[in-house]
Amino acid sequence: MVSLKTIAEKCGVSTATVSKALNDQKDIGEETKNRIKQTAEAMGYFPNAAARSLKTKRSYNIGVLFEEEAGSGLTHEYFSGVLNGLKVQAEKQGYDITFINTCFENRKMSYYEHCKYRNFSGVAIVCADFNDPDVMELMNSDLPVVTIDYVHHNCTAVSSNNIQGIEDLVKYIASQGHQKIAYIHGQDSSSVTKDRLASFYRTMDGLGLNVPDEYIRAADYLETKEAARQTKALLNLEEPPTCILYPDDTSLIGGRNVIIEMGLRIPNDISVAGYDGIRMSQLLHPKLTTIRQNTELIGKEAAKRLISTIEKPKTTLIERVVIEGILIKGQSVGKLSE
Repeated sequence: MVSLKTIAEKCGVSTATVSKALNDQKDIGEETKNRIKQTAEAMGYFPNAAARSLKTKRSYNIGVLFEEEAGSGLTHEYFSGVLNGLKVQAEKQGYDITFINTCFENRKMSYYEHCKYRNFSGVAIVCADFNDPDVMELMNSDLPVVTIDYVHHNCTAVSSNNIQGIEDLVKYIASQGHQKIAYIHGQDSSSVTKDRLASFYRTMDGLGLNVPDEYIRAADYLETKEAARQTKALLNLEEPPTCILYPDDTSLIGGRNVIIEMGLRIPNDISVAGYDGIRMSQLLHPKLTTIRQNTELIGKEAAKRLISTIEKPKTTLIERVVIEGILIKGQSVGKLSE
């Protein structure tokens, strides 16, 4: 590995002069500084990360908390998109990312303890149980933290515009002549669900459309079995809906299977709409009506805001950053005749 001493010998200067040149200090001449920098680059010099940490008091390492309950892990297209955007932006700004865990040498530790042990510069909470005391401890700590799809008074939050997304979806469905619209939403404890459900009721009310209690059902995100069960219950009602909204495109698959088993056709007999806009949604026949979330941008904005908090704490404001989604009309919502 090329060292400061090696560069100093090559340039005929002291190691102190090399250090000053590489750190852009002003007490050496520009000609000498440029010559040292060019020599360092030609020799393939890279600064030592440990030395940089000692100098800046920063590890340049971001902890990522990702505890996804459905079991899809990194194969989940929404979260993989967010994580990739986060990784790309963090690396672009000179930071590494490391996943947070609670075990070390067979000893249990909290998320916060692991972050302090690893000396993380900051933390991105991509997916977690926000009611977990360990997660709450992390959000209330002295560490810079950014959250995805969850608002907390102590952290900047980056999320998709779930309120506008549901509004756009419902208004489009209603424009196709549907008045009996049911909604199978995600788990009640999720802030995403609360925003979407409130937006659903508000939009339906604004359109003058009634929402019977039996039209509102719950199935965890990505849970195809429960989505299938709730779909069957909706279709067996005395007055079934003409369109069903699902928590996400994946859970919609469970409903779709039940619809096919019952001998019904989409959208001729029943219309359906999803959420997320994952790649698979446009490979199905018919193509799904859904909201595509800009996952890469969510991840990139989260990294930018977190790194800004790390590097410029005195100018930091707690913000709620909202990323717009896009309505994909697809073919799964049919037009009802007058």
